[in-house]
Amino acid sequence: MVRLIRSAAPAFLTLLLAAAPAAAADTFRIRLTPVPIEAAIRADVTGRGEATAVLDGTRLTITGSFEGLGGPATIARLHAGPVMAVRGPAFADLPVPAATAGEFRAEVELDAAQLEALASRRVYLQIASERAPDGNLWGWLLP
Repeated sequence: MVRLIRSAAPAFLTLLLAAAPAAAADTFRIRLTPVPIEAAIRADVTGRGEATAVLDGTRLTITGSFEGLGGPATIARLHAGPVMAVRGPAFADLPVPAATAGEFRAEVELDAAQLEALASRRVYLQIASERAPDGNLWGWLLP
């Protein structure tokens, strides 16, 4: 009987490992709201949206949608701020439909500094439009 258990143990362990779920990827939620901006162009900064970002290794896949922009969207960009809630430079451009509403999906390879910024909650997504070229909607990537 002991011999049977010893011979079956490696097969059982292999089966157990094969049935175990793969390591989960990190998921981030993004709530896109109007960028706080000066009163002179506030009427042009409208809309809302949401997105999900999934980090698998160094690949970040972002899927989202937006609606209610004052003009057609022109570009979406990932930015890394020096701290959360402070604007920073863009590091990746994401295509969006040239419309006041739409869906988008993009994949971005992140380097070590960008991964650290993401882990530190310093990365945000910003969508610009024709009527608000300096940013229409933005949202922080939060776990």
